[in-house]
Amino acid sequence: MASRTRRSGPASRALGGSRRRRLPMRLLLPLLVLVALGAMLMLRGYVHSEILADHRVRAPAATDRVPEKILNGGPVIDTRSGRTDSLRVPDHRLVLTFDDGPDPIWTPKVLDVLKKHDAHAVFFVTGTMASRYPDLVRRMVEEGHEIGLHTFNHPDLSYQSKKRIDWELSQNQLALSGAAGIRTSLFRPPYSSFADAMDNESWPVTEYIGDRGYITVVNNTDSEDWRKPGVAEIVRRATPKGGKGAIVLMHDSGGDRHQTVEALDRMLPDLREQGYEFSNLTEALDAPSAHSHVTGLDRWKGAAWIFLVQASEHLTDGLVVGLSVVGTLVIGRFVLMLLLSGVHARRVRRRGFRWGAPITEPVSVLVPAYNEAKCIENTVRSLAESDHPIEVLVIDDGSSDGTSRIVEAMGLPNVRVVRQLNAGKPAALNRGVANARYDLIVMMDGDTVFEPSTVRELVQPFGDPRVGAVAGNAKVGNKDSLIGAWQHIEYVMGFNLDRRMYDVLRCMPTIPGAVGAFRRSALERVGGMSDDTLAEDTDITMALHRDGWRVVYAENARAWTEAPETVQQLWSQRYRWSYGTMQAIWKHRRALVDKGPSGRFGRVGLPLVSLFMVLAPLLAPLIDVFLIYGLVFGPTQKTIMAWLGVLAIQAVCAAYAFRLDRERMTHLVSLPLQQILYRQLMYVVLLQSWITALTGGRLRWQKLRRTGAVDAPGGGPVPRQRSQSSSERRPVA
Repeated sequence: MASRTRRSGPASRALGGSRRRRLPMRLLLPLLVLVALGAMLMLRGYVHSEILADHRVRAPAATDRVPEKILNGGPVIDTRSGRTDSLRVPDHRLVLTFDDGPDPIWTPKVLDVLKKHDAHAVFFVTGTMASRYPDLVRRMVEEGHEIGLHTFNHPDLSYQSKKRIDWELSQNQLALSGAAGIRTSLFRPPYSSFADAMDNESWPVTEYIGDRGYITVVNNTDSEDWRKPGVAEIVRRATPKGGKGAIVLMHDSGGDRHQTVEALDRMLPDLREQGYEFSNLTEALDAPSAHSHVTGLDRWKGAAWIFLVQASEHLTDGLVVGLSVVGTLVIGRFVLMLLLSGVHARRVRRRGFRWGAPITEPVSVLVPAYNEAKCIENTVRSLAESDHPIEVLVIDDGSSDGTSRIVEAMGLPNVRVVRQLNAGKPAALNRGVANARYDLIVMMDGDTVFEPSTVRELVQPFGDPRVGAVAGNAKVGNKDSLIGAWQHIEYVMGFNLDRRMYDVLRCMPTIPGAVGAFRRSALERVGGMSDDTLAEDTDITMALHRDGWRVVYAENARAWTEAPETVQQLWSQRYRWSYGTMQAIWKHRRALVDKGPSGRFGRVGLPLVSLFMVLAPLLAPLIDVFLIYGLVFGPTQKTIMAWLGVLAIQAVCAAYAFRLDRERMTHLVSLPLQQILYRQLMYVVLLQSWITALTGGRLRWQKLRRTGAVDAPGGGPVPRQRSQSSSERRPVA
């Protein structure tokens, strides 16, 4: 038993100083993972222009404040240092420009055509695309092409503040420095056209851009390839008249560009025969290169940016793969459950079905109890009303609240109390088996009540000599609260529908501690209940499978258990369950390579349990992650429809499960809210269990507080016992 941590008094604080409470690693790691994942998704949303993007385009405005020399000048506008200069490309020189790239499909094809015809061009890249495809930017520079900025997110700059303009330029340059180690002085505004299209809204932006050290490059020949008018038409529109020089606008991104590639391959040799040269801009103007190399801290910052963007891309790709995996697992599990649970129901409900000769022999019922004063009287009275001959053994595991005295005071026949020092539930159950008179043994929890027919229904499968254990139908007794209703849905839809499926597949992973039955000989052959894991019920079930016994499900053996009523109690219970299940899987891992029944369970049961009970729940949050991502970044409508589709599948499965269990459908009203809130708690619990396992932490048994409010349906009221103070409760060591 671990010693209690005492509160530090004034003396200890004076000697040792104040202690800082550190966040446990099992909580810190999920928090860090969540923050990192959120940051990566935000970065991806920004790089894909899904957040902070402005897609407004301003209509043409008046031009009276634009200098005439600009309106009537060339496509190269220099407003640096207060200048207002306009330049044209010399005759027989063609500057091919490509906007909006690089694109992973079409940019390489454009580069291949340019290389084939020994031509250079200017690529006005966006920061979003340059960040995502840095290798293409690097190839452009290596093959002698020139790079220009086209902003980061492609907004209409006439709508933007100077601060936003600076941000668009600096982020674009950051992407270039990370991709190719360069900066550029060339800039083309999004949605720009000819110089004579400059107006009173765009001209101030051009002046400001010049003040920041950039040359603005528009065009005077538009191929209009984005309209996809046909290869011949693109060639015609891109060809200057009378041998004049030109800056030609084309696109290597933004959609299907096969016409652009074909037109380029046709026009380059034709125009070369007409005496044209295909140079980048500074070559055509006989000016110094627009590129300058980036070194030092700026280079490292650019490289870090590219690394983070690439990491966010790979992470998202991985999440998509994970979402596909979990989608396949969830749908596959639903299909299997629907099909096989139907098979199970038809098999056990057909007229004349029998497991074998009826079981009428007496049964020993074991009730391990630790501080169950609030519940134990309900439990024992429900057993006293059993329609099958039984003896009841209440194993008091060192209770400090008078549990055993309550049972003895009831004075019921065939009820015995076995006392022991606190040693844990597995030890209590083994003690009960050692003291049991009969060969068929039923195990239940001290907070559970049975119906009169439960024991009889539970032991009938032992008519088949191959059956070593039977799982009963555990139900939530306190389902009137919201948390109780959610667990009721989970028990009926998840646990019991699962058990039908696993019964047919002959690999049921868990006999519930609330209601299960065993042959004494089967328990003895596998060594009894073990305390190697925190899920002794899962551990013993797997051991029985490996020993060759059949484990089946008795749907009519109903037990009503008290489910946790607070989030903290629910957390503690599920944390123990999930961690214990992982321990049991790890303990029985050698079954994967065994022969015989053990090997069959290892190669059928363990993979199914690992996929459906560990991996699928661990990946299931991806559904909600992409739901939130889609709601925030779009497409919102498709996202909502997809989520509603998943919810509809779950609702159908839940309705079918409720129908099989003959439960009222009214509780399914809370199913949508359960999917939004309850599942998130289960995700965090499972993640915490994984982290506890990976970090080598140990989880102690945590006793749940009970109210004793659960009684079998139709049962009369049972006198309540005096509640015990919380200080009298302690965990089973």
